[in-house]
Amino acid sequence: MTPFDMHDQDKRLFSPSALRNRGPILDVLKAHLPPQARVLEVASGSGEHAIHFTASMPGWQWLPSDPTLRACQSIAAWREHGGMGNLREPMMLDVTGQWPEETFDAVVAINLLHISPWEVTPALIAEAAAHLVDGGRLVIYGPFMRDNRHTAPSNAAFDDDLRARDKRWGIRDLGDLTTQAERQGLTLDRVVEMPANNLSLVFHKRPSEDVYK
Repeated sequence: MTPFDMHDQDKRLFSPSALRNRGPILDVLKAHLPPQARVLEVASGSGEHAIHFTASMPGWQWLPSDPTLRACQSIAAWREHGGMGNLREPMMLDVTGQWPEETFDAVVAINLLHISPWEVTPALIAEAAAHLVDGGRLVIYGPFMRDNRHTAPSNAAFDDDLRARDKRWGIRDLGDLTTQAERQGLTLDRVVEMPANNLSLVFHKRPSEDVYK
């Protein structure tokens, strides 16, 4: 089975990993986001996370986005098939490009950083910091190294496979993300152990006056 399987009769994409991890990720989001929140999801992929999250939390106004037309079409199809009123139309967004002229209570990135060039990581953190309200959350989910060591042999093998497919890809180190975040006024609040040797990283935006002290 491929990471994304197209439904025969419409444009919806189906991701086996999204089906497995959407519940645990939702638990993290519910623990750290208020019940009423404006959320931007970058690299939304199939849109299955967005559908699941907005159905569970009607107070979240969720803006899904992706840099690819195929993914945006899938999100739109999911939204038409059974989307809630709090799920907005998808927008095409490259993390390293122009972001929407809005502020958000949270920015969410799921399984993005290890399948993108390094420059996506500082861009995500900087743009999130610029578009979050004070106290807003940046939540990043995926596999990460800690102290430049893999957290499991399976992650080390996965990292080798990623780099063989594209030398710009690879599992990032938590320390590198924390350093980038601190430079942008974001503080790491929680590191949540997740199934399949993944982590959820929860950052909050410090008030602007604290950043420049």
